[in-house]
Amino acid sequence: MENPFLTIKLSLIFSFSFLLISSLSFGQATPLTYDDFKSGVATNNYSLKISEVNRSIAQADLTQSNAVFLPNISLSYTGITTTNPLMAFGAKLNQEILTQNDFTPSLLNNPSRIDDFTAKINIQQPLINIDGIYKRKAAKATVQSYKLQATRTKEQLELQVFKTYMQLQLAYKATEVLEKSLEAATENTQLTINSFEQGLLQKSDVLAVKVRLTEVQNSLQVAQSNIQNSSDVISLLMGKETNVIYLPKHKLSAVNPPSLQGKSLKENRSDLAALKKNTEAYLNNYKAQKTGYLPRLNAFGSYEIHDGDFTGTTARGYLVGAQLSWTIFNGNKRLGKIQKSKALLDKSILDYNYYKAQSYMAFQQSLRNLKNSKLQLQLSKLAMEQSKEVLRIRLNRYKQGLEKTSDLLFSETQYSQKQLEYYRAIFNYNYSQATLKFLSK
Repeated sequence: MENPFLTIKLSLIFSFSFLLISSLSFGQATPLTYDDFKSGVATNNYSLKISEVNRSIAQADLTQSNAVFLPNISLSYTGITTTNPLMAFGAKLNQEILTQNDFTPSLLNNPSRIDDFTAKINIQQPLINIDGIYKRKAAKATVQSYKLQATRTKEQLELQVFKTYMQLQLAYKATEVLEKSLEAATENTQLTINSFEQGLLQKSDVLAVKVRLTEVQNSLQVAQSNIQNSSDVISLLMGKETNVIYLPKHKLSAVNPPSLQGKSLKENRSDLAALKKNTEAYLNNYKAQKTGYLPRLNAFGSYEIHDGDFTGTTARGYLVGAQLSWTIFNGNKRLGKIQKSKALLDKSILDYNYYKAQSYMAFQQSLRNLKNSKLQLQLSKLAMEQSKEVLRIRLNRYKQGLEKTSDLLFSETQYSQKQLEYYRAIFNYNYSQATLKFLSK
């Protein structure tokens, strides 16, 4: 039959060992200030790097759209040898070596082999391409949209950095509270065993404190896991390897309350402005598809050098002209593109209106959350102080044999819970302030 006292003594030994190992483990943690955390995220965060790459992609598309204004220039050098009657006659003509004898039918029909080396430069210059102008405007709006999105990503990361650092602070606070609770539970367990051995308490009291001791050990293990979890998130945000335990340089405390004056949802907020630019891009794409029906005017020109020798430059000539082209019908392909671009434009307008309504709702909720969290902070602090006093009174009475074990355990549990609720209230209060600031930027 199991000896309950031996089990309890082993639990006490385990509790002291658990506290010792915990203190040694977290004593090796890497210190981290909030400023260093922000700096690491600003330098190595993957989300920021991705947003910059997206903007670079959009900028590349904008650069391509310069083709609507800039010329297209190509240079070529071609060498041929031929006995083809038509090609041979043309080669002589281009080299400016054609003579009267070359018009002899026998020579025209059966020419000798001739070599022709041609250096040629081609230039194509767009003059009037209305649809290309609108496509360039769309590309420019897209670049501005990605730039604004990158700004909002940075602001979101600032909020996430603040939240994650507080989660690490809260995890350490919870560990600190539960370590003290474990010490108190261990002392109360020993006190209960002594009272039982003196015949002052029953076996059920001893088992009750054992249950409480186990509960605190489990809660402490969870709190320490939360420290590792928060540290992993910090490493990920800074673009570093995980499995590093961080120690915040500053402890969790309530920040100064902000002024609510002038706090409102701003339509020029970076994410809302980005959606507006996105809609502008769709609008210009729609206009580009509609103006695709219009004719295009392009100039072109070329300059050629022909010779029978590889390095020769005997015969030269140029060609300059302009072309007015107009695609009248292309099997309704253009009509389908117009319908699609119009649908995308309508969708972007709906997305903007819906997102704006969501943002307004989130802002109003944030205002209410801040007021509620402030009240919660005040009440949780009062409850913690009251539960601490209740525990002190009952512990003194318990030592005198005037209080039930169950009442002591209840007060001990309640005080631990109220401490954790108080620090959670600080976290919620600080995060509510940061969220409101983020939503009103």
